Amino acid sequence: MPPIDPEETSPATPPRRAPRFAALEPLRLPVFRLLWGTWFIANTCMWMNDVAAAWLMTTLTTSPMWVALVQTASTLPVFLLGLPSGALADILDRRRWLVATQFWLAGSATVLCVAIGLDRMNAPLLLALTFANGIGLALRWPVFSAIVPELVTRPLLPAAMGLNGIAMNASRIVGPLVAGVLIASAGSVWVFVLNAVLSIASGFVILRWRREHKVDPLGRERLVSAMRVGVQFVRQSQRMRAVLSRVAVSFFHSSAVLALLPLLARGFHEGPKGGAGTFTLLLASMGAGSIIAVLLLPRLREMFDRDHRVLYGSMLLSVGTAVLALSPALWLAAFAVFFCGAAWITVANSLSVSAQLALPDWVRARGMSTYQMAIMGAGALGAAVWGQIAELSTLRASLLVAAVTGTLVMLAVLRWVPDGPGEDDMSPAGTDWAFNPPPASAGEDGRVVITVEYLIDPARATAFHAVMQETRRARLSQGAIAWELLHDLSAPERYVEQVVDESWTEHLRRFHRATAADLALRERRLAFHRGETMPVVNRYIVQRG
Repeated sequence: MPPIDPEETSPATPPRRAPRFAALEPLRLPVFRLLWGTWFIANTCMWMNDVAAAWLMTTLTTSPMWVALVQTASTLPVFLLGLPSGALADILDRRRWLVATQFWLAGSATVLCVAIGLDRMNAPLLLALTFANGIGLALRWPVFSAIVPELVTRPLLPAAMGLNGIAMNASRIVGPLVAGVLIASAGSVWVFVLNAVLSIASGFVILRWRREHKVDPLGRERLVSAMRVGVQFVRQSQRMRAVLSRVAVSFFHSSAVLALLPLLARGFHEGPKGGAGTFTLLLASMGAGSIIAVLLLPRLREMFDRDHRVLYGSMLLSVGTAVLALSPALWLAAFAVFFCGAAWITVANSLSVSAQLALPDWVRARGMSTYQMAIMGAGALGAAVWGQIAELSTLRASLLVAAVTGTLVMLAVLRWVPDGPGEDDMSPAGTDWAFNPPPASAGEDGRVVITVEYLIDPARATAFHAVMQETRRARLSQGAIAWELLHDLSAPERYVEQVVDESWTEHLRRFHRATAADLALRERRLAFHRGETMPVVNRYIVQRG
């Protein structure tokens, strides 16, 4: 098959006919279809690995704590490595980086196969190898999240993210089914063999995508500096802070279901080999609920705003978790996890779309890596907490605690961590928007101090201060290392904004990172200036002693 050329199927290409289902419209783009199929296969491998590892652990130990730690080992690497992997995904060629992650996952699956084949497997080793597989997930997720907005237009982004949810949850059905059949018929080792083969195949499929990597004219960012800027952007973005708090609470509580589901499945059967089919059935039911919810999301977005979708999804998850805890029969448990899956994807999709819209492209992978860190960190901590509660009491008691606290904590977060006002336009502003652009080279090394002098009517000082606080957040989110607003006591109308950049190159990067929202903010600042000319801008290099 010939490689896919993105120029032949640009997201800007007008559709030839109206789609029957708005939720499926992005699939009409060949490049999106190619990578969406790859995403489905990659997540099928992930679920195969998680199911096989969780089930294998139940054959090595009966401790709820050890079984729950399988999920912790799988998700913790994303929390630990999310930020550097996101920075690398913003710096390096995203296509090559994505291919490399697939080969890493294939390698970790191969090592696991060898350990099982040599009969050297034990509980600690299984956790270590599951952690190694999680490293591959940590490297892969930020780059794929950053790629999606390249493939579709902004109006199609919610549908594209919903389709990613379908891929994730269809794989939740296919992966456990395939894993269950292989475990029952051939043994766990063959699950990991298939995982390795599919991971390698996915890597070669991604190589068919012709993506032109745009080299930064200012050179490649240093990793530490890129990580610092990524953290600063998220800290200064009110919307990202709101998204991260909500997704952390949601996944901390939803992890109770996933972490304890293998042991609950065993509870419906007697004997050491009972429950494999039940575990697969429950996971498939959860995935089916998620898929149905994704198809209904366009309608839900019309009916409710984001925070109401998050709240109602959290409430549904709490009800489903409580019903699961008290279920006397398998059919009722399957019914409960169906609604848990629907609630989970409703919350996750609403928050992931909000995060994508809050991020400009230059920091997208870093921003989405913090999103994944919040998910995986909360999930890893939650799995350990709910496993420990189950160890000290019972499985059902642990699930009931998660059900009761899930909605209560989410209500508190929605109340005390407000979202930002409206959606800012994060499209690039270009490099020619500044009224006093910097020269291409300073000729000296050292920190850069920039001053901007404003003449403001003292009667409007309060409103000016409010706009300058927004300016502070904007400067720091672009990478400035310090910001201050100075007021001249001898001339009450004179204010001096002072910004410090790490170097001249980083100063230039701030101009390349400016968005349309930054341009609108600049116009609001200038509306306060009453001088006959534009504000005076001066730039200084800090001399080293």
